[in-house]
Amino acid sequence: MSIGSEPRNIVNPDAAKAAGGHIHGSLEARLLRRLLTSLGDPPIEFELAWSGEHIVPDAVRATEKVRIVDRATLRGLLRDAQVRFGDAYSSGRIEVEGDLVRFMSTVFRTLSTPSARDSIANRVASWLHRPRRNTLAGSRDNIHRHYDLGNDFYSLWLGETMAYTCAYYPNDAATLDEAQVAKMEHVCRKLRVSAGDSVVEAGCGWGGLALHIAGRYGAKVRAFNISKEQVEFARRRARERGLEHRIEFIEDDYRNIQGTYDVFVSVGMLEHVGTDHYPELGRVVDRSLTSDGRGLIHSIGRNRPGPLHPWIERRIFPGAYPPSLGEMMQILEPWNFSVLDVENLRLHYARTLKAWLERYEGALDKVRSMFSDESFVRMWRLYLSGSIAAFETGVLQLFQVLFTKQENNAIPLTREYLYPK
Repeated sequence: MSIGSEPRNIVNPDAAKAAGGHIHGSLEARLLRRLLTSLGDPPIEFELAWSGEHIVPDAVRATEKVRIVDRATLRGLLRDAQVRFGDAYSSGRIEVEGDLVRFMSTVFRTLSTPSARDSIANRVASWLHRPRRNTLAGSRDNIHRHYDLGNDFYSLWLGETMAYTCAYYPNDAATLDEAQVAKMEHVCRKLRVSAGDSVVEAGCGWGGLALHIAGRYGAKVRAFNISKEQVEFARRRARERGLEHRIEFIEDDYRNIQGTYDVFVSVGMLEHVGTDHYPELGRVVDRSLTSDGRGLIHSIGRNRPGPLHPWIERRIFPGAYPPSLGEMMQILEPWNFSVLDVENLRLHYARTLKAWLERYEGALDKVRSMFSDESFVRMWRLYLSGSIAAFETGVLQLFQVLFTKQENNAIPLTREYLYPK
């Protein structure tokens, strides 16, 4: 049945008023109705497959529809919707009618309202789901669970650069690969990288930025990463491009960075650090940079402090936390770093994720053959779709923060250097 048609068995407060003030329907339907009311009555219709009941919003027309297949799934949602919804979607016990990104955008807009943020259900979920610790041992385990799913898996949808971070689209016609290279170039221009520079990178992924810095600018790079598979991949690419004499890929934690450098850069690692370790990261940056050194941190973030969605943290990115700008300053302020520039690229990330999702959907047969698990396929579809929605609705941001040592006066007076003609 499509949204907008007339179901037989509707659970709706307006209908209750006409029937003498009582909401009719099963106990499950009434509990779900109350939960939705506490969340601001989102424009979503729920169908309970076993009873044929339809729970519809009170004051607005439903634009989305969700079908719940059994009582156990609904009871799980009532106990812990933030984690149980994702699990049930992954297992096929929840079906979303229509466009998944649009549905997730509706959910995020609903959950961003004051009534939803302050609801009892949301407060309980925040208490239940706390991100895992990012100690030396914990960080390695968290990274292994996500990034070591296999280079072959990620190569299906990340593109030629294997960059798993926000791209930078200089124009509407740019492809994903072109936008990823443009992102690397954008970062290098901000840092004013030159051939004589020594660069240290904390969290290098599959090595794309380090390879760009060494290949395009001729600088020397030491790049740290605790994912064994990623480091091996990056070393192989460096050898293939004849750049192994300029790049050293090191399988080690950022906390063990030693030496002094002209440039410190970290793209997409801060989300895995955790605020408890920000002072430690700041100490590493401070001891690593020369007196006129430049640094850049690129990170998913939020407008206000708050944890990553608990389902994403539990099933996709264990230990991850997207900081607010104020929290990012806990890295820089204790060491008197001067912030030179802050840029928000959240719409670039939404576009990047759309390109990833399109490629992912085009490679489903290969994904299924790799994992033999339809729930894995659906889990990653939900993750990518939900991430698009989070950036498009402003639930998540993408910050690039450029900084230098306090005493450094060798800095441009304008931003003209970022956009050479």
